[in-house]
Amino acid sequence: MIEIKRDAYGVKGAVRLLLNRPESFNALSEAMLDALEDALKEIAGSDARVVVLAAAGKAFCAGHDLKEMRAEPALDYYRELFARCSRMMLMIQNMPQPVIARVHGIATAAGCQLVAMCDLAVASSEARFAVSGVNLGLFCATPSVALSRNVSRKAAFEMLVTGEFIDAETARERGLVNRVASPDALDDAVSALAASIASKPRAAVAAGKGLFYRQLETGIEQAYALASETMACNMMHDDTLEGTQAFIDKRPPKWT
Repeated sequence: MIEIKRDAYGVKGAVRLLLNRPESFNALSEAMLDALEDALKEIAGSDARVVVLAAAGKAFCAGHDLKEMRAEPALDYYRELFARCSRMMLMIQNMPQPVIARVHGIATAAGCQLVAMCDLAVASSEARFAVSGVNLGLFCATPSVALSRNVSRKAAFEMLVTGEFIDAETARERGLVNRVASPDALDDAVSALAASIASKPRAAVAAGKGLFYRQLETGIEQAYALASETMACNMMHDDTLEGTQAFIDKRPPKWT
């Protein structure tokens, strides 16, 4: 259901998480949510430098498992299900390693949310994105939280109330993905981005990622206070002292 591969894409320190339910378009069943949460928790506590979230089959992720959701309708069940999904999504943001979504096919509803929650995204030119729950009478409320933090309000709301697909290039223009590559160049594009991140000091990247999201949710004065403290602590790290000295000495740094 979830496959973990270390030193993925030829990059030391890169870990690939593969969604592997191709027969159901990698829908987020309860078991899939549990497996993802366990995998993210394990990797967060490891020495991994960057994570790539990929998927098997034709689709990246079709969202929640609707057959499972419809089997026994109950308010308490739905509350718990969406709380579990939100907890897993937040783990992506809260873990110290940057997470790159490798999107090769469609990403709909909670699958589009999954892309939006990743720190970065590289998409195939054949990928498509939608928050299409409204077509079934279900407004994609939880996906709207992630989507509206990636793209502009009007662009996000249009997707949410129409349920219409956008293509990869439109997703890039709107800020949902960082890079678009042809299908046969997708892995090379993912590898290049992962390698760039993995080459940086792990402590600086982890501190920066944590600060990046904390400051976004605060006012500007508090954001600067948080940023100043983060930079001061970052400067005391051995890798940072080595990096600045290497710059002064005009030599390559030797990271720990």
